[in-house]
Amino acid sequence: MKKSLTILSVIAIAAMLLVACAAPAAEEAAPAAEEAAPVAEEAAPAEAEAVLVGYGAPELSGAQGQIMQGLIDHAEAKGWEVVTTNADFDAEAQANQMDDFISQGVNAIVTVPVDSQAICASVAKAQAAGIAFYTIDRAPIGCAVDMTVQSDNYLAGKQSAEAVVAFLTEKYGEAKGTVLELQGDLGQNVAQLRGGGFNDYMADYPNVTIISKPTEWDAAKFSSATLDVAGTTDIDAIYMHSDSVGTTVVLAALEQLGKKFQRGEEGHVFLAGVDGSPDALQAIRDGWSDQASSQPIPDFGIIADWIEKKLAGEEPTEGEVVQEGALWSPATIVLTDNGYQLNLATTSVSPDNADSTALWGNN
Repeated sequence: MKKSLTILSVIAIAAMLLVACAAPAAEEAAPAAEEAAPVAEEAAPAEAEAVLVGYGAPELSGAQGQIMQGLIDHAEAKGWEVVTTNADFDAEAQANQMDDFISQGVNAIVTVPVDSQAICASVAKAQAAGIAFYTIDRAPIGCAVDMTVQSDNYLAGKQSAEAVVAFLTEKYGEAKGTVLELQGDLGQNVAQLRGGGFNDYMADYPNVTIISKPTEWDAAKFSSATLDVAGTTDIDAIYMHSDSVGTTVVLAALEQLGKKFQRGEEGHVFLAGVDGSPDALQAIRDGWSDQASSQPIPDFGIIADWIEKKLAGEEPTEGEVVQEGALWSPATIVLTDNGYQLNLATTSVSPDNADSTALWGNN
C-alpha cells in the first residue's frame, strides 16, 4: 500500500510539471496571434468617403444639357452622387436652389450662373457653411469662387474675328465692310469676353463698321435684331455670341429678307459664332454658315478633378494644363479677382474640319 502511494505521488508530481511547462508555451503563442490580427485588419478594404455634389443648371436648352451631363459623368466616374436642379433662366429660382443644396449639406456646389453678379449672394452663404463653390461656363462677377471652368471665350471671339477679316479681305481686297454683332447677356462675363476678343481684334481694321445689338441669349432677339439691321443696312457678316441660339433664327431672318445665299454666291452674308452647336456645324456643311469657335463642352466636367483635390486639401496652382489628344489642350489656370479660372482652348471650325468627330456638335 505504501508502495502504491509512492507511485501515485510520483505521477502527480509529473503531471504538475507538465502543466507548468505547457503554460509558458501557450503564453508565448498568444503574442503571435495578436500580431496576426493587424494583418487581417489591413486586408479589409476601406470604404470610399461618400461625396455629394449639387449642380445647378441655368436652363437646359442648347449646350446646357451637355454641360450638365459632362459634370455628372465625371463625378459619377469617381463614385460620387450628383443632385441636379434647373433654374429655367430665373436668377431668384437659382438662389433658392443653392439654398437647398446648402441645407442638404453637399460637399460642393457647381453651377452655371443665370446672373453672374446675383450668384455672389449664394457663394457667400455656401462659403459661410464651409461648402466649396464652383462655376462652369460662366464666372461670377463681384466675388470669388473656388474655380471656374470655361472655354477661353476671349480666344473664341478672336477666332471668329480672324475668319471675318479673312472673308472681307477676300471680298474687297482689304478688310472693310459692315458686320452685325449679336451679343449675349452683357451682365455675364461670357458675353463680355466673346465681345472683347472679337472687338479687340477688329479694332486693328478701322474700315470695318461693327453694329452691336444685345440679345440676352434670347432667340427672338437674335431674329428681331437681324431683321432690323439687315433689313435697312447692307451687311457683309454676322458674328453671333452664341450659334447655339442664333444659327437657325438668323438664317430664317435672312431668308425672310431675301438675303439668304450660300457660300460662294453673290450676296452671301458670312456667318460666324461661338459654341460649335450641331445646327452651326450642319449649316457650315450645307454652305449657309462659315465659321464656329467650338467649345469643349463635354470636358467642362473635369472640374470634378479640382473638386477632388480641394476635398483632399490641395489648392489649384496657376499655369498650363496639358492633356494629350484633347482639343482644349493646352489650357491655362489663372488666379483672378473672381477666383481661379481654368480656360479651355476653343477650336476654330471651317468647312475644312466641320465633319470632325472630335467636335461636340457632331456627337
